[in-house]
Amino acid sequence: MRRKARIPPAPLPQRQGVDPVRVRLPAEGPWATVRDHLVERLSGAGPGVVDGMFDAGRIVGADGAAVPADAPYRPGMFVWFHRELPEEVPVPFPLRIVHRDEHIVVVDKPHFLATTPRGSHVAETALARLRRELGIPTLGAAHRLDRLTAGLVLFTVRPQERGAYQTLFRDRLVRKEYEAIAPYDPALALPRTLRSRIIKERGSLTAVEVAGEPNAVSRIELLEHRDGLGRYRLLPGTGQTHQLRVHMNALGLPILGDPLYPVVADPVPAGDFRDPLQLLARELEFTDPVTGVAHRFRSTRTLAAWPGQ
Repeated sequence: MRRKARIPPAPLPQRQGVDPVRVRLPAEGPWATVRDHLVERLSGAGPGVVDGMFDAGRIVGADGAAVPADAPYRPGMFVWFHRELPEEVPVPFPLRIVHRDEHIVVVDKPHFLATTPRGSHVAETALARLRRELGIPTLGAAHRLDRLTAGLVLFTVRPQERGAYQTLFRDRLVRKEYEAIAPYDPALALPRTLRSRIIKERGSLTAVEVAGEPNAVSRIELLEHRDGLGRYRLLPGTGQTHQLRVHMNALGLPILGDPLYPVVADPVPAGDFRDPLQLLARELEFTDPVTGVAHRFRSTRTLAAWPGQ
């Protein structure tokens, strides 16, 4: 059996709570030097960017020493570097700490804040912000919540324990409850459970339902209604991307403030926080895999479209 290569510890510190990028050179390829491979792999960075990083000594090996541009290509070699952080508009809403112990941190995330660094959202993410604010560089996300969705997110303190908490979500051992505001349809019989197959192609903004074996299960309940709107409890049995948004839209009840369903809206300018998606991760309930403690956490946030909650 082929042994998995040991990943050396990062030789560079975090910057603004963001880890350095790690690249492992492929086992086979036509490249003569490390530079040749990185220029091809990081082609999206723009002409001359990779060469500039080599010239500045910003690409380092496992020992922390700068890798020269003409270093021979070595299959399996690891290199690290810090990405250029994009200009980001700060999300002007606080992260609320719901629970903190030596193993986990549970936060109540605001709308518009991504969970982990991705794309144009890097330092302005819940993970990076928490690492800075709490001084815990080892903090990691046990699961993700959409940037536009508010509510509870679980982070782990110790890297060696992260897998145990991630397994809870993978094996559906976490009870998750969401709340949403959407149109009210008196002709629609609720509660009901939706089962369908949802896929999201790489590069596509939206997920779609397709024929085939169901991979997404959601229970939809109506809590109350007034003035043509309903407040709904959503209980996902699975965790497909955009699952609840897709299922609510399939019922003819698109969630208020959704820029993707039923139609993709024009991009909202950076810094426009006026129309949040009316979706909230209200509760997380699970048995702690490390301590055995039964946890039940509840968000104290409210959805703006339903005042007086």
